[in-house]
Amino acid sequence: MEYTTHTLANGLRMVHLPSESPVAYCGFAVNAGARDEQPSEYGLAHFVEHMIFKGTERHRANYILNRMETVGGELNAYTTKEETFVYSLFMREHFQRAFDLLVDLVFHSTFPEVQIAKETDVIRDEISSYEDSPSELIFDDFENLLFQGHALGHNILGDENCLSAFGPESGRSFMRRFYTPDNMVFFSMGNIPFSKIVKWAEGLMSDIPASANRLSRQKPGPVVPESRLLSKDTHQAHVMIGSRAYSMFDDRRISLFLLNNILGGPGMNNRLNLSLREHNGLVYNVESNIASYTDTGVFSVYFGTDPKNRKRAMHLVHRELDKFRTEKLSERQLEAAKKQALGQLGVSVDNRESLFLNLGKSFLHYNRFDSMEEVFEQIQGVTAESIWQVAGELFDPDRLFTLMYD
Repeated sequence: MEYTTHTLANGLRMVHLPSESPVAYCGFAVNAGARDEQPSEYGLAHFVEHMIFKGTERHRANYILNRMETVGGELNAYTTKEETFVYSLFMREHFQRAFDLLVDLVFHSTFPEVQIAKETDVIRDEISSYEDSPSELIFDDFENLLFQGHALGHNILGDENCLSAFGPESGRSFMRRFYTPDNMVFFSMGNIPFSKIVKWAEGLMSDIPASANRLSRQKPGPVVPESRLLSKDTHQAHVMIGSRAYSMFDDRRISLFLLNNILGGPGMNNRLNLSLREHNGLVYNVESNIASYTDTGVFSVYFGTDPKNRKRAMHLVHRELDKFRTEKLSERQLEAAKKQALGQLGVSVDNRESLFLNLGKSFLHYNRFDSMEEVFEQIQGVTAESIWQVAGELFDPDRLFTLMYD
C-alpha cells in the first residue's frame, strides 16, 4: 500500500500503487458528474462518457474500440453523481499503449456529428432498460425525493428531451469546463516504475495547459420528509425507507458504515435479512445502503415483496431501526460486528479492480489513500455510543422518507 504521487506542471495529480501482478491498470478520475449539469443538460455527463470513445483528433471510433481489445485489455468508463472514471486494464507491457489512448480520449475528443445520433439511440435503450427494472429505478426516484429540486436528485442517465438536444458543442463545452488538469487525477496500479510513468505523462500531456477550474456545488437545502406511493405496473411492491446522511468528510460516516453493515450489509446474517427473509419469508432481497457525497449523504433500506406483505415488511424494518435507537450494542455485539466488517474489507482488497478504483476516488477527493491498517484503526475506534448517536439521528421517524412502488 506504499503509493507514490507526483504533480505535473499543469496541475494534474498522479498517484501510483505498486503491484507484483502482471496485470496493470491506469485511468483518469474526473471531479464532475450528474450534479454538475445545468437543468437543460441533464444526462450530459453520461453522454460525454459515452461519446469520448467515438472519435478524437487523432483516431476514429473503430481504432479506439480495438486499441486495447487486440492485446487482451479492457477499456471502461462510468459516471456517478459527482465523478466520471475512464480507465483501462491490461498486461503491464501495454501500459504506454493504454496511457496514450486514455490521454487522447480525455483531452482530445471531438464528438463527431455522425456518431451522436447512433450513440443517442444507445443511451435511449439504456434509459428504457433502466425504467423496465423497478428494483433499480426506485433508487433514483428515492434520491429525487430526498433532494427535491436539487442537482443531486436527478438521475444520471438524464431524459430523452435533453438527450435529443445534445450536439458536438454540448460535449465539448462540458469537457472544457470540467475535464481540466486541476479537476482530475491520473491513477495507476501495476509493476511499472513510477518514474517511467511520470516521464510518459510529461511527454503525452506537454500540450495540456494549466487551468483554474472553480468547481461550484451548492449544498442541498432542507426538505420536509414525506411518504410517497407511486403506481407502477409491477408484480412486486418495491419500498425504500431512508434519510439524508453524512458527507464523505464527516467522521460520523465511519460509525454509520459499521451500523449499516450490521443492519443490512452484505452478510446474510445482517438484521434485516434475518428478520424479513429468514424468520418471516417475506422477501427475496432486503438491503441497506449508504452513499457519501462531498457535502451530504444518503442512508436507505430497500426491499421488494408481494404487495399483500408490504405493510408487514415495512413494520419489521421500522422495528429494526427502532432497536438501534433504543438499545446500545453490547461490547460483545460491537466486537463481533467489527470482526465481520474487517474481514469483509480484507477480502474486498483481493478484488484488484475495486482496489484500483478506490485509489482513484480517494485521491481525487482526499488527496490521500488510506492503508488497510489505517482503515482498520478507524473502524476499531467506533464505539457503541457513537453508533447509538448516529442511529438516534438518522433513524428518527420524523426524519425518514418513504417511497413505494405498488
